[in-house]
Amino acid sequence: MIRRKSESGFTLVELLVVIAIIGLLIGMLLPAVQAAREAARRMSCGNNLKQLGLALQSYHSARSQFPAGYLSLPTSDGTGPSDARIDPVTWDAAPGWGWSAQLLPYLEQSNLAAVIDQAQPIWHPEHVAAIGSTIELFLCPSVSGDRDPFAVTDEPGNPIVIGGREIIVGRSHYVASHGQESCWGECGASTTGEVFTNIYDSSTEVVVINGDVSRVADGPFFRNSKTRMRDITDGSSNTIFLGEHSSALSEKTWVGVIPGAFTHPNFSSPENGADAAATLTLVHAGPSGGELDITGFPIIHPINFPTYHVGQMYSEHPGGGQVGMGDGSVRFVSDDINLILFAELSSIDEGEVIEEF
Repeated sequence: MIRRKSESGFTLVELLVVIAIIGLLIGMLLPAVQAAREAARRMSCGNNLKQLGLALQSYHSARSQFPAGYLSLPTSDGTGPSDARIDPVTWDAAPGWGWSAQLLPYLEQSNLAAVIDQAQPIWHPEHVAAIGSTIELFLCPSVSGDRDPFAVTDEPGNPIVIGGREIIVGRSHYVASHGQESCWGECGASTTGEVFTNIYDSSTEVVVINGDVSRVADGPFFRNSKTRMRDITDGSSNTIFLGEHSSALSEKTWVGVIPGAFTHPNFSSPENGADAAATLTLVHAGPSGGELDITGFPIIHPINFPTYHVGQMYSEHPGGGQVGMGDGSVRFVSDDINLILFAELSSIDEGEVIEEF
């Protein structure tokens, strides 16, 4: 008799079962892989903030003050030389260099700093190549938005042209804190402005400004600020200096402020709209005079708060975002942080008692 050799192999059902098991395993592993990647990106992003915080400390050690939020020709009546290009509304003017541009020599960017003359305005022809530079330290790996340089635009959204050239600036995913109050579009040039003086009962007062933002700002960085460590009476470890702002929400730059520029949101929300040039490099926590939600109450907006202002911190890390404190440390702030606590952390000398966060 002839014996036939038995053939071994998978049946269709067995093959489908194996495929299903492999798919299940991949499905179980993928979230863990994604979580590990995000953890690495978050650590890298935090390291960037740490380097910026250390640079701020080095700057203060060398100059006995922190860099200005941005540099602008001082004026108490909105007038000045024509080449200063003073904005008639905000009184922002040349040279415009922001806090991060002033830190370049302390960030191992001496070559770039050497080709920038901060006595000249940002838009001076000799700065064209420098201001369009991409600096990896200013980019957070977790950001899904743009990383390339961008053209600075005016209120309608048209590129600003000076000397026949659009102003193209390098991007940043990090911003500095102006404090609770904002003083840019709505009060920068006003002789008087209404500001909140008490975050607990929303009381206000009218302040004479005359172009001096220090009369309103209660944070470490603002136009022509000269904040010293001894000015931070709330404690440097209890004061937010820096934070994240993803370009998924709006464009920010390490370069500084262009008079007449506006920051535009990249997506719409009920409380979101274009804001004045200072928001290219600064944000605030709220409340701010005149800033009310749709129910008429003052707005405080911590990281990722759903007002989604171009003038607030915004992160794409799950559950919150990172901030740099005045002592150089980096902390993670949860999305559900108490609003009043975040406002307290944003001022330098309001005398609040800070609870643990």
